[in-house]
Amino acid sequence: MPRAGLTADRLVAAAADLADEVGFDGVTVSALARRFGVKDASLYSHVRGLKDLRTRLALLAGGEMIDRIAAAVAGRAGKDALAAFADAYREYALTHPGRYAATQIPVDQELVADAPALRRTAEITYGMLRAYGLEEPDLTDAVRLLRSTFHGYCALEAGGGFGAPRDVRRSWDKAIDALHIALTHWPRET
Repeated sequence: MPRAGLTADRLVAAAADLADEVGFDGVTVSALARRFGVKDASLYSHVRGLKDLRTRLALLAGGEMIDRIAAAVAGRAGKDALAAFADAYREYALTHPGRYAATQIPVDQELVADAPALRRTAEITYGMLRAYGLEEPDLTDAVRLLRSTFHGYCALEAGGGFGAPRDVRRSWDKAIDALHIALTHWPRET
């Protein structure tokens, strides 16, 4: 019988908080059970195991992140939308490191197909890039460029990987300028 007050949603929210506190790798069924003062077995009526818990956490974090990005890009286009998208991405990655790490794990493609937040991520991202006149397969290539640039930058920044005295924000802004130029002059697939 499920313990009173425990739900899958409550467990996933607690796992998200735990991830931000101790890192994504520190999110385990045992750690979560300790947080609620219950035995590990009590959680299995709500989540199927660690993989299920982490997948749910990834979907929650992805939803939070795209909600922030969508609010930032609303009513914007072109470089203005790109900069707003990038800034919201960076802010989420740096202020919620454990949640952000969860968004980087591979998830079962069947779950992705049914996840409204991930569909919304594709809609917002592709919509922003269509302002640059991109269509498939160039859209997919551009998404990969943005994701790898944003993720790499955020990972380096969070890890203290930028040691030069130049202000990190100024370098970020230059990266967005460079991405805008690349997207504007995209080498079209023929």
